Amino acid sequence: WGLGSGISLFIMAGVAQQILWSLFSPLPAGDGGTIGIIPYIGQSIMAGDLSNVFFRSNQLPSIFGIFLTAGILLILVFTQGMKIEIPIVSTKYRGFSAVYPIKLMYVSNIPVILASALTANAVFIFQMLWANMNPRNNNFFMNFVAQFDPTSPSTPIGGIIYYITPPRGLDVAALDPMRAVGYVLFMVGIVIVFGRLWVELGGLSPKSAAQNLLDADVQIPGFRRSNAPVEALLNKYIPSVTIIGSAILGLLAGVSDVLGVFGSGIGILLMVDILINYYTQLVKEQVEVFMPRLGALLGRK
Repeated sequence: WGLGSGISLFIMAGVAQQILWSLFSPLPAGDGGTIGIIPYIGQSIMAGDLSNVFFRSNQLPSIFGIFLTAGILLILVFTQGMKIEIPIVSTKYRGFSAVYPIKLMYVSNIPVILASALTANAVFIFQMLWANMNPRNNNFFMNFVAQFDPTSPSTPIGGIIYYITPPRGLDVAALDPMRAVGYVLFMVGIVIVFGRLWVELGGLSPKSAAQNLLDADVQIPGFRRSNAPVEALLNKYIPSVTIIGSAILGLLAGVSDVLGVFGSGIGILLMVDILINYYTQLVKEQVEVFMPRLGALLGRK
């Protein structure tokens, strides 16, 4: 019933709500203006002072955040459309041909989700250990791993945990650029690792993909219909796009979190991926045939 899953809709709606809140929220913020950047711009114009609309402190939405969010969205949409197309023909139906796409974002957003979960769990575990073993930050070993602010136990101030959590906001990142760089590099590295693991464990490896093609009664023109040659061909592309795609995802997620994109970096990645999947499903199900207005919205004639 319906298209997609309820969980995907909730995730997409949640991220969209955060973006809309950052844009239009009329509630007061700590700097004397509103939280939403659009009302804040109106207030600044009426006050005759536009000096703070481009950059705001305390992770508040700004014009810089609008441009950053729009830029990340455009990059994601562009990269999602990049793919290598391998021609295939049916062995069951004569004359039927198609293409087997290998997307640049072959691993989707799963590695980013796993990296985020790993980081969140690590912070949670070491918060508990810190509270019981090192509440005054006087244990050398624990200080090397994690230090938290005694007045705000959820805020890391040192150790490895400090460098694998994002300094959210340009003003916070400027205070410790090494932390920002370290976090971005950590995200790139850990997403690549999880990307490689996901390809092997999620049935996306060249061997699994080759077997899926054979099971679907299709073959690649010019190659024998057996696992070895098809796997050898796919092995030229899948490992490379796995690493490149994972690195791009990790870089986008890390930079977005550090610079303060609306809706968070991981949230934006998930929202774009869900929207593209819904678009694909709508086209696949040919909803536009039964709903002409929706077809026009999707650009179908």
